[in-house]
Amino acid sequence: MTNVEKVNAFLDKAGVWFFLTTNGERPKGRPFSFHLLKDDTLYSGTGTEKSTYKEFTANPQVEILAVSEGQFLRYDGTVVLVDDDELTEAVLAANPAIHTFINEEAGSKFAMFKLADGHAVLGSMKGHTEEFDV
Repeated sequence: MTNVEKVNAFLDKAGVWFFLTTNGERPKGRPFSFHLLKDDTLYSGTGTEKSTYKEFTANPQVEILAVSEGQFLRYDGTVVLVDDDELTEAVLAANPAIHTFINEEAGSKFAMFKLADGHAVLGSMKGHTEEFDV
């Protein structure tokens, strides 16, 4: 299993995970669930009108935190926006619930992104830890 597959599998297992940004000097965390592994790249997305989008375009250093069954994942990196209309349309077609809160009537466009220069830690509170670049 590749490192990005390990991260994807853990996010699948967690179901809901937290996307951490900064708002000026303050940290912000929000629950996320959408992620997609395609061609060995892990993608996620949010609406362009969301605070999350504004925060990571101002400071692209972010972290993902997920917890499941007594284990945790910390995955940090630099947000890179992905301009791929075909991929975005496929994601939106496969996930129609996204349209309920991200749509043109709401003044929002779905923005896909990935993390570059990623680093992950898989572990537990008992101290079993694995660290790797993603």
